[in-house]
Amino acid sequence: MERSVSVPVLVSRPEVPYVGIRRSVTMSTFSEVADRLPDVLAWMDAHSLAPAGPPFFRYHVIDMERELLVEAGVPVDESIAQPGGDVAPGVLPAGTYAVTTHVGHPDELVQVTADLLAYGDAHGWVWDRHETPDGDAWGSRLELLLTDPRVEPDMSRWETQLAFRLADVPST
Repeated sequence: MERSVSVPVLVSRPEVPYVGIRRSVTMSTFSEVADRLPDVLAWMDAHSLAPAGPPFFRYHVIDMERELLVEAGVPVDESIAQPGGDVAPGVLPAGTYAVTTHVGHPDELVQVTADLLAYGDAHGWVWDRHETPDGDAWGSRLELLLTDPRVEPDMSRWETQLAFRLADVPST
């Protein structure tokens, strides 16, 4: 199947509570966070919580040459108290997000991300990010996993939505 990517659009997203597990990983050890999504879902099931949207990876800090601080998360209907253990609550901030949808193998997401960032830069979008000694810190940079691998095992058919928050730019 040939890769398919939608033209980026700007979307207003509400604040969304979630639970997740955060890890420092490298590109070669990304599975250490990705493989924790079933743990988050099992924790939710044990606490009678249903997902309120697709699971996602939230990139908090990115240094592609060294480490990435990434969270495997699942939206919930309402904020919850600190659950304990590896699972922690969080909130995806409301705001304007640049969104594009990719159908294809997850390995292609590095290029899809580069294309989204370049498109946004070319259109004057200001990203919600800033530089830190550990890398680029993002207010909210998401990969939403729209395909259930139990239903569609062919990774070349997986649908992933990228949603990167734009900075709140004061009107003049």
